[in-house]
Amino acid sequence: MTTPEALGYAAPMSTTVAARARAAVPAAIEQLSTYLRTPAISCDKAHADDVRALAAKVAADLAALGLESTVRELPDALPLVAASWMKAPGKPTILIYGHLDLQPVKGEIWTSPPHEPTVRDGRLYARGAADDMGGWVSHMAALAAWLEETGGLPANVRLIVEGEEEIGSPNLERYMDAFPGDFAADVMILTDCENPSPEIPGLTTSLRGLMECTVRCDALDADVHSGLWGGMVPDVSFALIKLLARLTDEDARLRAPRAEVPEAWRKAAWDVPIDAEVIRSGAHLTAGVDPLPTNGCPPAEHLWRQPAITIVSTTLPTIDRKKNALRTSAEAILSVRVAPGQADEDVKAALRAELERDPPGGVRVSVRFSEQPSGAWLYTPKGPAFAAADRAYVASWGRSLLQVGVGGSIPFVALFGRRFGDLPLILNGVIDPQTTAHGPDESLHLGVFEKAILANVHLYAELAAVEF
Repeated sequence: MTTPEALGYAAPMSTTVAARARAAVPAAIEQLSTYLRTPAISCDKAHADDVRALAAKVAADLAALGLESTVRELPDALPLVAASWMKAPGKPTILIYGHLDLQPVKGEIWTSPPHEPTVRDGRLYARGAADDMGGWVSHMAALAAWLEETGGLPANVRLIVEGEEEIGSPNLERYMDAFPGDFAADVMILTDCENPSPEIPGLTTSLRGLMECTVRCDALDADVHSGLWGGMVPDVSFALIKLLARLTDEDARLRAPRAEVPEAWRKAAWDVPIDAEVIRSGAHLTAGVDPLPTNGCPPAEHLWRQPAITIVSTTLPTIDRKKNALRTSAEAILSVRVAPGQADEDVKAALRAELERDPPGGVRVSVRFSEQPSGAWLYTPKGPAFAAADRAYVASWGRSLLQVGVGGSIPFVALFGRRFGDLPLILNGVIDPQTTAHGPDESLHLGVFEKAILANVHLYAELAAVEF
């Protein structure tokens, strides 16, 4: 196993601070639990005041730590917490980003109440436990350990805790424009990302993008009797189903366009610990259903570096709308995950060509795409900041960061990449394959949480020694 010393790690003060941080982990879990009890659901206007109340609470707690802290709020936007400690002249400035808002829980079946944190088998269950409150609270705990042990921090630090990430960060760029000083930094640590396992820390270097495609089939000006006209006029529902079936191959994967992946990356990706059992458990596969075949490509490639497509809604008749009639039209909305390195326009052109050729039954087909960029992101970590991060993680996890991707889309990452792509962007977090983010029984592995806190303690010291 690689040792911290072999990577040039030599930070005795960090070791002392880490010991204090480790002793304070129970208090950090309790503080996290206090935040998790607030249903700060950003997509529901009924919970807007919860988002504001939690932002105020977080800002007050950061001020109590010794940071300058305030709640920013722009018109027609939910708040953002901005805090800073800028008392290390000559040292670099580290920006830490996280979000405090949550996904809704309506309609989900939880083992324990989603807004009442509960510990079972070494995991903390609650909505937002790992996505993303555990991420930035791990930084609060690390900052607290430094300040309590030494009275200061090894580098200047800014902290941004957003209140709209779960609705796509629609106003984050407005905050960047309105308060540029809040985002001024030499290196950025963006929480809200994944680890490939509780034993292996991840450094996220790619994201799939997200675009929406609406497919519509029209054939009739009014619903007509299926007995009188069936067999001589097209059924738009069948036409739509046939069109959608064109898009996937025999393994139910998007047929085209496929993404080019470097062979060296593909070979290394076989070492990522994503096997059939991880997929079965993490994706909650029903008994008797297997993961899709790998077909010579590592699972990580299918999940991170190739496009995917999902039918997210249709107008096909449901039980409550049953009638013996041929319908006027049928429509489906598709979620298209664009692979990093793919051009949005190339993906749109390929899908449009497949959907518009030879319409089944001669129906009229229309295809529309969302206008905003998909946000696919591919990053090459280079420079001393990433060597510093490796040393910090070896000191806390016992191994270097493994470069990973995320199959989901995170709009704030694409925004930071576009605006601050010339800075080192360290994407980490406390999610693991069993987290079930956005789903019932979301949880945080408490061992990961502790190691994340300790990694942050060492990371600040390591980055403080880097010349940017």
